[in-house]
Amino acid sequence: MNYLVVGLGNIGAEYAATRHNMGFMVLDAWAQASNAVFTVGRYGATTEISFKGRKFTLLKPSTYMNLSGKAVRYWLQKTRIPQENLLVVVDDFAIPFGTLRMRKRGSAGGHNGLKSIDYELVSDDYARLRVGTGNGGFAEGHQVDFVLGELLLEEKRMLPLVLERAVEAIKCYGTEGIDRAMTRFNRAVVTEDQSSPSTPSSEKKEP
Repeated sequence: MNYLVVGLGNIGAEYAATRHNMGFMVLDAWAQASNAVFTVGRYGATTEISFKGRKFTLLKPSTYMNLSGKAVRYWLQKTRIPQENLLVVVDDFAIPFGTLRMRKRGSAGGHNGLKSIDYELVSDDYARLRVGTGNGGFAEGHQVDFVLGELLLEEKRMLPLVLERAVEAIKCYGTEGIDRAMTRFNRAVVTEDQSSPSTPSSEKKEP
């Protein structure tokens, strides 16, 4: 079983530590933990990780967020991985920081990277893992500065746990299926200083 896991983000040092690059951060964390090295190719940087008999091709598009779909369509065709084995990792300011939300499909929810993928694939029928960043109290329509800003100090301390949990969710998706992954991981990440476990997030449909 082969999977294409796409982390959305923007290339360039000025974007590296911003909330909008959460997809890149998740893939970088997995690659680092697996001693995998990304190779720059057409429309993005890729690496491969094998885990429990599955092969995961990790892709970080180099097209910038608004054209992410071009990279996804190209690499699906190049690797001959079916769309049902595509998982997109994306930041989401509509859910609290550190909360994971995996879904089998859904709307773009205003995210330009997902909009581009929907356009290029002529479909929104693919799995996605949303990583919550919170919205910082910004009013609707004025979140650009927030998502392109860096994490707060407390968020930076929590980030390694969030990334580790997201990687485990992706592994579960590939080895146990998306239903099992949603049951196990659609919740807030628990930090060591929290006395009680987190409760599962609401199962409301995406906007």
